[in-house]
Parts: sequence; structure tokens; C-alpha cells
Amino acid sequence: MNGMKAPRKLIEVALPLDDINVAAAREKSIRHGHPSTLHLWWARRPLAAARAVLFAQLVNDPGYERQLGRGVNKEKAQVEREYLFDIIRDLLISHKFSP
Repeated sequence: MNGMKAPRKLIEVALPLDDINVAAAREKSIRHGHPSTLHLWWARRPLAAARAVLFAQLVNDPGYERQLGRGVNKEKAQVEREYLFDIIRDLLISHKFSP
């Protein structure tokens, strides 16, 4: 290895799992009026959970930057992490479809 430190991603540290579970259950229970119900196959995956996971894989965790020499304390990191969780919550409900 070359000794470079890579920042941790948000998915490695924390996720708002309760919010993701609620959105995935709500999405899976839709029976009409949504494009995903055109064909119900046996292994339909909730898109809300996929959006949350993809976002969390792309974003660096703010609390890990301290080890990279950027000096973020735990309180500030938690505030920034909550901001990222709010973005994830917005992604969870952005699939709303009005027929």
C-alpha cells in the first residue's frame, strides 16, 4: 500500500435505519398507481432503500475527517451527520408519484 488514508463513507459509520425501514415497507405495500406495480416479480427490491444506500456510499462521514488532519470534533461531526441523515430522509420520500 502507498500509505494514503481514505476517508470512511457514511455507510460504514451510521445510517438512519428506522427511517429507511419505514420507507421501504411503505413502498413495498403500494398496490396501485405506482410504476413499480406494473409487474410484481418475486424479488422486488424497494427503491427507497437503494437510494439511501447509494447516497451513503458516495458521501464521506464527517466524523472521520479528524484522522485526516482536518480537525472535526465529535459534536460538530454529529451535527453534520444529522444534516446528511436529513438528506437521506428527503431521498426516501422523493419517490412519491401522483397519478
